[in-house]
Amino acid sequence: MTIEFNNVLPFPLQDYDHGADSVWKNSFTLDFPNKILLNASSGKGKSTFVNTLYGVRKDYTGEIKIDGKDISTLSLDEWIKLRKDKLSVVFQDLQLFPDLTVWENLQLKNDLTNHQSDERIKEMLTILGIGDKLSQTCGTLSLGQQQRVAIIRSLLQPFEVLLMDEPFSHLDEHNASLALELIVEETDKNQGGFILTTLGSYHGFEYERELKL
Repeated sequence: MTIEFNNVLPFPLQDYDHGADSVWKNSFTLDFPNKILLNASSGKGKSTFVNTLYGVRKDYTGEIKIDGKDISTLSLDEWIKLRKDKLSVVFQDLQLFPDLTVWENLQLKNDLTNHQSDERIKEMLTILGIGDKLSQTCGTLSLGQQQRVAIIRSLLQPFEVLLMDEPFSHLDEHNASLALELIVEETDKNQGGFILTTLGSYHGFEYERELKL
């Protein structure tokens, strides 16, 4: 997958100064597979970047292309196919169903894609230390546990690019490292890449490219 940004500027960020190396108001190309870190302090537009690239937000000037096609021209059916087969996401607010169990949340996604076996999903839960939470409703989990469920859910589909908006913000360094190892393993299996936004921690991983806001 190739992603192009051409002079993109979200409306809420128009009154801010953006540096020469910022993703905003500049033109650049991202080629995948590649593992990319987007590092910035709070309020710089990390969530805006993820939500805009995923097509949730459309309040921007400039142009974003995925594989040569302007995303502002994509139909609903094209977005559905893109999000099912090529573009996965971990939102900062996670967007889990709080009244459904961990297993129900994950099966809702996997039933659409048939991407992972039940055994592999349970293995991933165990790897991230929440293998005993299958029957617990997501709304009763800690934020760190919910983040791990959301991470696993994002891996239950094929993807060329995985977008992650501060996915480790409620995890300690040990659990963040375990999660990142799993993400890298599944990303490589998909022969894909990812963009990970963070407030500054690199979690001990050497990224192939770093973006700034």
